[in-house]
Amino acid sequence: MSLPICVTCGVQYGHDRPDCPICLDERQYVGWDGQRWTDLAGLRAAGHRGRVEDEGPGVVGIGTEPSTGIGQRALLVRTPGGNVLWDMVSHLDEATVRAVRDLGGVRAIAVSHPHFYGSMVEWAHAFDAPIHLHEKDRAWLPRADDAVAFWSGDRFDLGGGLTLINAGVHFAGGQVLHWRDGEDGAGALLSGDIVQVVSDRDWVGFMYSYPNLIPERPRVVRRALGLLEGHDFARVYGGWWRRVVRTDGRAAVRRSAERYLRFALDDDR
Repeated sequence: MSLPICVTCGVQYGHDRPDCPICLDERQYVGWDGQRWTDLAGLRAAGHRGRVEDEGPGVVGIGTEPSTGIGQRALLVRTPGGNVLWDMVSHLDEATVRAVRDLGGVRAIAVSHPHFYGSMVEWAHAFDAPIHLHEKDRAWLPRADDAVAFWSGDRFDLGGGLTLINAGVHFAGGQVLHWRDGEDGAGALLSGDIVQVVSDRDWVGFMYSYPNLIPERPRVVRRALGLLEGHDFARVYGGWWRRVVRTDGRAAVRRSAERYLRFALDDDR
């Protein structure tokens, strides 16, 4: 309850420290009022509570009201072989634990990148679930724990038609989750902001740093697009409430990447 949580990014650390390395990195920022800390007890005392709502067929959103960190919500993917929790939030309370258990609990956790690590170890302990992260982001681990399992390579099979893909956008270990059986077999992609669902929700974006407006490198975007080839998905679930491409998601990612590369390379073709 007392381990420090960075107010700006919402990531929980395993011990007291003067700074947040994730916020000092150029992909994030230190809050305008300087480095500030809270903890789970402080979040509860401030009136934060869990928000659990359907986000799509077989997909339940889990967030916090008022929001914490950068405002993202997690997603619980419900499958016959057990539920997988995708991405993470900072807050956790007993009511949220009960609500998730009523939905079948959590057999595994996977987080797209360090900005969304939240209080992932607390969640892992609450549900006795492993956390799957890509080894390329090992240096960003804020709290060491036996629940954390690093994987390597381009793809990792979570079972039940769920596959982690190391897209590498935003962070070298940035990963997305493909659900083969989502959308009645049409497939779904859970992307956080590795593949960012933008405001019109018919397109996506690719950035190295969102707050500091640093675009992702074209070669990285090309690699990500290549890794997604062969994976069908009708929907793309972004990292925030209602940030969802609801139809023709695979085509939306491809045309968005082509548009991005055209502008990035100043290519009028």
